[in-house]
Amino acid sequence: MQDTQKTKFPFLLLFCSIWLCLMPILRSRNIDEVRNIDVNGVNLVYQIKGNNKDKPIILLHGNNGEHDHLSVMVDQLDSAGYLVYALDSRGQGANAPLEEYHYIDMANDLYEFIEELDLDKPVIFGWSDGGNVALQMEVLHPNTAGAIITAGANLFPEGVVGSFWEEFKKELEKDSIPPLTKMMLLEPHMTAKDMQSIQCPALITAGERDLIDPTHTKLIADNIPKGEMYIVPKEDHGSFVYKSPIIGNIVLNYLKKIDY
Repeated sequence: MQDTQKTKFPFLLLFCSIWLCLMPILRSRNIDEVRNIDVNGVNLVYQIKGNNKDKPIILLHGNNGEHDHLSVMVDQLDSAGYLVYALDSRGQGANAPLEEYHYIDMANDLYEFIEELDLDKPVIFGWSDGGNVALQMEVLHPNTAGAIITAGANLFPEGVVGSFWEEFKKELEKDSIPPLTKMMLLEPHMTAKDMQSIQCPALITAGERDLIDPTHTKLIADNIPKGEMYIVPKEDHGSFVYKSPIIGNIVLNYLKKIDY
């Protein structure tokens, strides 16, 4: 009996040693899941990928899009050590469609998402409508974001290039306008003064051939105290963002620069 116990004891020590070695690996194992969360009266689908809770970053897609449009960027940020949350905005992607949309509602969705998950000063990236939402959220809920990066955002509908704005006005004359299109044509309603209230670092980007007027992109960047502008050469409103590594590289280089 004593011999059996002596034989088992070294194996028990070996097992415990292996388990202690494996625990940090198991704890740091990457999450890669699609989840749901109830915020602000709606259910939102989101992807979470990564393991570093100290470096959260939220990605917001464009009008009538979905989180998969930013899949290349998700992988880049995960590889760089960030914990990535890629959302489907209300009524879009895998979420149930709605009859009415407003940027302020989406901004409050984002804020409640951050609060519900107890994220501390997350970086927020938004493309097009997602950029509008990121800026609107920080205006409504100051000092929530650690940094903001936008691609092709606008403060008001007239911020688009003149030729596009003329086409937009024609859409408004139609008897029936899809709800998401209607929101884009009539909103947002932010001002340069609103931008002056944003205290976190912000990188405001757009393509060289973007539908957002370059003077409007400059207006946003110039009025954010810690704002910077970057115009991406030879790119349009979505070519450097939609499943593209270009925007991921821009974001990573910026975050290194601000020592985030």
